[in-house]
Amino acid sequence: MLQPCSNAMTGFPRYAIYYAAPRGSGLDRFGAELLGYDAWTGKDTAFPACITRAAEWRELTAAPRKYGFHATLKAPFTLAHHTSEAELIAACAAFAGRRRPLPVIRPLVDAIDGFIAVIPAHPSSELQQLAQDCVTNFDAFRAPLAENDRTRRNPDELTPRQREYLDRWGYPYVAEEFRFHMTLTGHLDAVQREPMLKMLRHHFSAVRIEALPINRITLFRQSDAARRFRIIDDWALRPKI
Repeated sequence: MLQPCSNAMTGFPRYAIYYAAPRGSGLDRFGAELLGYDAWTGKDTAFPACITRAAEWRELTAAPRKYGFHATLKAPFTLAHHTSEAELIAACAAFAGRRRPLPVIRPLVDAIDGFIAVIPAHPSSELQQLAQDCVTNFDAFRAPLAENDRTRRNPDELTPRQREYLDRWGYPYVAEEFRFHMTLTGHLDAVQREPMLKMLRHHFSAVRIEALPINRITLFRQSDAARRFRIIDDWALRPKI
């Protein structure tokens, strides 16, 4: 079962390679305003007018707010001892500069394992490949998963394949287990879920995105456990000719 983002590791700073919508785009503003946090600026944002019970909504979005609006490509990790932030930034630029087929999805809002997210309407082999390329290409920068961090992933609740991926890659939802999702809420019970889905779908329809190219990678950084992730930089991916 997928989980909305949670503070699962103890080493800091932590880095993550995500897809984030271009700064200032309709999708960027949609996500930042719903979460009440803009990872580009590191500042809180006002909830949109469709949120009528702000205190309740703030609680429901507490988990994803810490990470900013994104889709995971390489899950949060602590840098390996022999690497540096500057080297990771250079590796991101080099990765983005290699030509590849760029995924294009039709995004929609739906429930996924108990929380609500922006997800693709249909599977995309190009998107699966991009995510796995990020997992493998940047793994040399990842410090080994500490035992207490592994325990926080509740390995007994994972499938054997997911436990294998957790031990190999530091994250259980890779390869065929990967599901692209841009989280909007924490876990909701069934009573909460349906009205939230209706409201979020209506709000998302105003963004008017029929096709979303997944054409960039974004590097996020979390300085310590008390802070949220912020964007360091992003890079446009080079399309295959």
